[in-house]
This record gives sequence, C-alpha cells and structure tokens, in this order.
Amino acid sequence: MHVFLTGASGYIGSSVLRALISHGHRVTAIVRSDEKAQVVREAGGTALVGDVTDTEVVERLVHEADGVVHTASAAEVDPDFVRTVLRAIEGTPKPFVHTGGIFTFGNSTDISEQSPVSPPALTAWRGPNEALVRASSARTTIVAPGIVYGRGAGIPQMFVGDGEHEVRLVGDGSQRWTTVHVDDLAELYVLALERGEQDGYVLAATGDNPTMREIAEAGAHGSPVVAESVDASRERLGADFADALLMHQECSGAHARSAYGWVPTRPTLLQDLAATH
Repeated sequence: MHVFLTGASGYIGSSVLRALISHGHRVTAIVRSDEKAQVVREAGGTALVGDVTDTEVVERLVHEADGVVHTASAAEVDPDFVRTVLRAIEGTPKPFVHTGGIFTFGNSTDISEQSPVSPPALTAWRGPNEALVRASSARTTIVAPGIVYGRGAGIPQMFVGDGEHEVRLVGDGSQRWTTVHVDDLAELYVLALERGEQDGYVLAATGDNPTMREIAEAGAHGSPVVAESVDASRERLGADFADALLMHQECSGAHARSAYGWVPTRPTLLQDLAATH
C-alpha cells in the first residue's frame, strides 16, 4: 500500500514510518525541512518538504496515496487537516488512521473504547476533530495511545534520575498510568491501516498500568524520589499539564488484541526505565 504519513520525523511518527516500511508498505511523508526529509529517506521513505497545514498539498498527497496515517495531530493542525482528508477520501476505499489519546477518558480504573469521555483541559481540543472522523462514512480508525515510552523519549523520561538530583513526582505518585512502548504502538497503527475499518476506535495500551511512584523509582537510578502537593505540581508544570498527569487511568487494551491481533512484545515501562542510563 502507498501510505501518506504525517509526523514522520516525530517521536511516534518515526516509529510508524519504520513499521510501515518493515511491513512492505511504500511511504510518502510530508516534513518541514531538508534535514528531516533526509532522515525519512534514510529510513526508506519518500519525503516531500512542505507543511501539513497546506491543504492543497495535503489533498494532492491523499489523492496519490492508497491510505493516510496522521501522527502529527495538534490543536492547530487537525481541524483543517481532518476536513481535507475526509473530503478527499469520501466515497473511496482509502483508510484514514487518525491519532487520539487516552487522556480523553479522564479518571477511570477500567477504560475501554466504550467508556464515557471526560478530557482534561490539555486535550479537550481533540473532541470536535474526533467527532468529525467518527461521523464520516469513510474508512476511519482512531488510535488512542496511552502514555508512550521507549527509545529514550516520551513523558516518562521526566522521571529518569542521575543518582544525585531529586526526581519529583506529580502529586503523591499514587495515580496509575496506562502505558505503551512506541514500537508496539507503531505496529498497531499498521494493523489499523491494513484492517481499514469504517469508524474503528482502538486504545493502544498494553495493560501495564504502573503507579507514578513505581515509574519514578524505576527511573531514579539512585536519585531521591520526592512527592509534592498538587498545587506545587501545578505551579511547576503548568496547571493543564499537571492536571493531565495527575489523572488515575487503567486500561487493559483487550480490544486491540482481540479485534486487531495486536501482540505487544517490547519491555514494560518499568523495565525500560530501569535499563535507561
């Protein structure tokens, strides 16, 4: 399949690029610079230097491709991008895989694809864009990742210590996070693209839901792990970001396994952090 990919130089997108190519797909990626284009080419993809907000270019790339994967999801990008893609693929068999996020479901100890939504302020912007995707008659799937880690990046890196300076929790650290390794996540994007559902929605979470304190202790490497008040966390990180990280979320990811045949194989977050130096 010839796939139009956004965000190919980013954290999630670069892993999706590798996964698509390893599964035999041909990838055209839109990137913002010659330097990023070179990275895409070295990975085996075709790169076009441009801007994902250029609707004329996006429309042309959609028409030239057999499917679309959008990992460059952002508040300032999605409204126009989603409308352009949906308009271009309407009435065709081309699949469109969009990116969501598990924060959408708020505090919950058993998040599933049918759970009620209760997004924090940080990601409330996703709602209207996802509604457009899900209302379309096109073959759309939304992949909603948990907290993404692996390859030395992702939010959990804020808890990697140096053995000397303290590692600060967000709040008291008792809240649990849903987690997914970036390379396992990339495999799910490929499965979603190949399945090509009409209004698919799938949570990308491995079922590993450690507490924040467990995460920090795995990554501290001898640094002291220090709790702080909610107010202190909000002041340090900004209210919206802190409030998202303070949420307690647990998810099994059962639907991804049963419906998509997804089999996560990478190390857990705690294993990954313990091995990070």
